[in-house]
Amino acid sequence: MNYNQNHKISQITSETLIIGVDIAKHNHFARAQDFRGMELNFKISFS
Repeated sequence: MNYNQNHKISQITSETLIIGVDIAKHNHFARAQDFRGMELNFKISFS
């Protein structure tokens, strides 16, 4: 890994919430996970 990638990883703390959004043409989806990568019970779809 290079310095930038290590620096970004070190910014993730136990208080970090990661939201991933899949943007599509008609319907979009979002999910949340904690700093360990464990998926939270949060899934949403929207248009």
